[in-house]
Amino acid sequence: MPVFLYVLGLAVFAQGTSEFMLSGLVPGIARDLSVPVGAAASLTSAYAVGMIVGAPVMAALSARWPRRRALASFLTAFVVVHVVGAVTTNFPVLFGTRIVAAIANAGFLAVAMSVATTLVVPAKHTRATAVLLSGVSLSCVAGVPAGALLGEWAGWRSAFWAVAALCLPALALVFRSAPADAARRHVVSIRREAHALRSRPVRLALVLATVVNGATFATFAYLAVIATDVTYLPDGAIPGLLAAFGAGAFVGVTAAGRMGDGRLRRGLLLAVCALPAGWAALALTSERAVPLFTLAVVQGGLSFGIGSTLVSRVLHVASNAPSLGGAFATVALNVGAFLGPLLAGIATGATDDYRAAVWVSSALAGTAIAFAVASRTRAAHEDVEEVHRPVVIRR
Repeated sequence: MPVFLYVLGLAVFAQGTSEFMLSGLVPGIARDLSVPVGAAASLTSAYAVGMIVGAPVMAALSARWPRRRALASFLTAFVVVHVVGAVTTNFPVLFGTRIVAAIANAGFLAVAMSVATTLVVPAKHTRATAVLLSGVSLSCVAGVPAGALLGEWAGWRSAFWAVAALCLPALALVFRSAPADAARRHVVSIRREAHALRSRPVRLALVLATVVNGATFATFAYLAVIATDVTYLPDGAIPGLLAAFGAGAFVGVTAAGRMGDGRLRRGLLLAVCALPAGWAALALTSERAVPLFTLAVVQGGLSFGIGSTLVSRVLHVASNAPSLGGAFATVALNVGAFLGPLLAGIATGATDDYRAAVWVSSALAGTAIAFAVASRTRAAHEDVEEVHRPVVIRR
């Protein structure tokens, strides 16, 4: 793999840490800025909305930029808003920085996924995507627990400073190593690319990515509170549980990169079928620590491995949309990351049981199976109709 892929992975690691670290910083932000905990928690939703809106918009706006300029601009903006967030004493300003940071993150990730596939031969596209997305899973393994500990020891602002500092080496390497060609100056037809995204294989891959990621984050958002209020583990066990989930995610993404090729092969379909059973098992056994940790690793691996493969699938079937394909893959993942916890919140509020969040994950994963089966059945039916369609000979 080209070294520059790992540079992009470092930047994605810093951005993933920023996206997910808020869950451990909410109490400190609420106290320091004198806002309700619910308001502080809304910073996570602000980031998700920024990602959803920012990915297609930034991909379209930067479609004609040289790749080095696009990557450096997005990453510079990301650093600047984190510095502003670290020094502000005004909650609306902090809220605004989260939206801008998410938009910059979305733009960077959309361009980075497009760049990653141009650096390697087509047979290695899935592996290149996995290297890039391993930054997200590594942020769960190390970045998020480290951010939580840093926030506890030195205050929530220190976590913002740390993310900004972590981006600086990646930014320097982007200026030094990013492709300097003007490949993105060619005429890009956004309308033509948008039309390419309407094909059935692309739509299916995007829907599956949304639903699977929704299942992932429905439980991930409640994993800490399940550990303390259902399993009755001490607060000190939470970073270890999050790291266990992230370790599984890293293994899953790595395995997907080595075995996947952007096609819906049997292994991927079997993994999707295993997801709802795994979430159901976690819901049923979450009162005990050993099954909780074990299934956190297993489900983290399955969820992120499938998610990484589906992103590669989007890029594979949307090859005629090189500028927007990665952007809409990012949108799909973040729509899931937004809707999953939202549905889990409704379920836990109605049942007063945090395990309901895991049952939401199981239901969403089951929905992914239904979509996949329905799509394959419809495709097979249309193939049969095409074979038996009478041939009209015109004289």
